[in-house]
Amino acid sequence: MATLADSFLADLDELSDNEAEVPEDNNVDTVDMEEDIDGDLADLENLNYDDLDSVSKLQKTQRYIDIMQKVEEALQKGSDVSIQGVGLEDDPEYQLIVECNALSVDIENEIVIIHNFIRDKYRLKFPELESLVHHPIDYARVVKKIGNEMDLTLVDLEGLLPSAIIMVVSVTASTTTGKPLPEEVLGKTVDACDRALELDSAKKKVLDFVESRMGYIAPNVSAIVGSAVAAKLMGTAGGLTALAKMPACNVQLLGAKKKNLAGFSTATSQFRVGYIEQTEIFQTTPPPLRMRACRLLAAKSTLAARVDSIRGDPSGNTGRLFKDEILKKIEKWQEPPPAKQPKPLPVPDSEPKKKRGGRRLRKMKERYAITDMRKLANRMQFGIPEESSLGDGLGEGYGMLGQAGSGKLRVSAGQSKLAAKVAKKFKEKHYGSSGATSGLTSSLAFTPVQGIELTNPQAHAHQLGSGTQSTYFSETGTFSKIKRT
Repeated sequence: MATLADSFLADLDELSDNEAEVPEDNNVDTVDMEEDIDGDLADLENLNYDDLDSVSKLQKTQRYIDIMQKVEEALQKGSDVSIQGVGLEDDPEYQLIVECNALSVDIENEIVIIHNFIRDKYRLKFPELESLVHHPIDYARVVKKIGNEMDLTLVDLEGLLPSAIIMVVSVTASTTTGKPLPEEVLGKTVDACDRALELDSAKKKVLDFVESRMGYIAPNVSAIVGSAVAAKLMGTAGGLTALAKMPACNVQLLGAKKKNLAGFSTATSQFRVGYIEQTEIFQTTPPPLRMRACRLLAAKSTLAARVDSIRGDPSGNTGRLFKDEILKKIEKWQEPPPAKQPKPLPVPDSEPKKKRGGRRLRKMKERYAITDMRKLANRMQFGIPEESSLGDGLGEGYGMLGQAGSGKLRVSAGQSKLAAKVAKKFKEKHYGSSGATSGLTSSLAFTPVQGIELTNPQAHAHQLGSGTQSTYFSETGTFSKIKRT
């Protein structure tokens, strides 16, 4: 049986064997990492903006060539709507529309790359131009038109830019610090401009094809958001069937990108909005209502996509009805609130109201009846000024209080029937002192009605004597003596 020391030695041998195998794997990994690093460095070297072909490669790809060839052939022969029995997913034009949508996104990215190439090269000649002309295609046209010309008065920019921007560009060019470009650099810049313009024309062809076919593929969605936006929504969702199965909250986010505002305010930026913000309805809606309009557009587009996926309405009437409903709702949102109408007073009741009478109501009226002091305070005698709390007519007026000649603001209040009834009830009870005539006997009695009352302690003495003494003792009788026998 192996001892504990032998088992430890066996474990150490296994560890040494594993360590011997590790360097070989590490060498393989390091070789792969070196290859990846070399590949990345090679890509970075290719992206040094010295060679246009190493930067822009889209036009030479077979995918670009095949799709553009199919698009040109489809535009030449026109739309073929005779295939009604074929499923939508199996329709070749439908597949071509999805591919065109993906290609248009690649063309946009390629134009941005070429714009950066042109801007970096032409910055030595006219560094201020990139801050004056922002659109990549307009920038490429202006650069191609100007070339190496230092005097912009000799260059006709009409039709390329607005007149106000042309004037600013001319004034800025007269004070620029740029220098003419070498012929080699200028040639690369002009080639890049030509390539950007070719890509822009190819993009227009693709969009024209998509717009011409979306009326057949998805007529109801196109009626709401437009053919271009409908094609983008379909391509991003993965087809019309996938778009129909998608909830409206996800349709709203199709094409949304994370916006880096670099510390600027988010008040005017629209977050969580994708391709729907490119629709005409969204752009014409006031900014405070755009998010509501975006949710409404996404909801109606989802319903229209479900109609199109089953070919429920090829004429597109459902989509047009949805669009009219959206426009009416947006107009309703913009209406001012209705003016507040003055509320008329209710018609007074001419008939006397029926009130319950009886002892309880009479007691309540008596309890809350106006006092004589309040009646006098509310009255004013003709020709005699009333007294006031602050004098000279200031403060609270006393009316006819104190004008009876006494000069006192006090009125002898008559005892009400209720108070008289309570006084009578308590008067029946004896709250006076006892009949004893000791030295501690007091002639004052405390009653709840009269307060301290002066009474005669001997008032009830004769009554007590006449009653009790006549019962036990006779005033005229004598003691009887009984004789014992």
